Amino acid sequence: MRRLTGRGPVALLALLGAGVLLAAGFRPWVAGTVVDAVLSGSRVEADGGEVAPGLTAVALAVAAAAVAVVAAGRVARTVALALWAGCLALAAALSIRVLADPSGVLGPVAAARVGRTGSVEADAAATPWPWVALLGVLLCAAALAAAVAGRRRWAGPARRYEAPARDGGEVPGRRGERVPSAWEDLSAGRDPTDVGEDAST
Repeated sequence: MRRLTGRGPVALLALLGAGVLLAAGFRPWVAGTVVDAVLSGSRVEADGGEVAPGLTAVALAVAAAAVAVVAAGRVARTVALALWAGCLALAAALSIRVLADPSGVLGPVAAARVGRTGSVEADAAATPWPWVALLGVLLCAAALAAAVAGRRRWAGPARRYEAPARDGGEVPGRRGERVPSAWEDLSAGRDPTDVGEDAST
């Protein structure tokens, strides 16, 4: 169980789910016929981006939130977890809306294609792709649950590149004296790697 709640498995599962959700959004979600004087009963298909607008952005936001959760500190991690959960709820709602009323979501898309506002009467059915999108949501939700379960064991981000928090920005020298740190030298415009000509003596 500990392995499944580690940073690596959480990140991989979340990115896999977000990838499934993103790929499904570009596929046909609804197909049917439209009863209209202009379209004259023609067959119309609409992809996920048309009938579930914003799905692509939601998938990318889920991936970004997952990366933030595994890479950030505790405070940012909590915010990212909340964003992650909100994005998943939105993605699920968009997918369920299409599955619940495929004819209703196809009508406005068909009307827009002929330059009309509002909606036209349509008789449509959902393809398997909204279900695939829901599968992606479930994968991301499983990763979210694993992140919540394992986050307390995760260490914070590495601090090796942060400036040392010492008084005056000084560090002990070779003989114990206080000398400016490399960060202080860089801030003052000095090259800390420049030891001069007498370095060998």
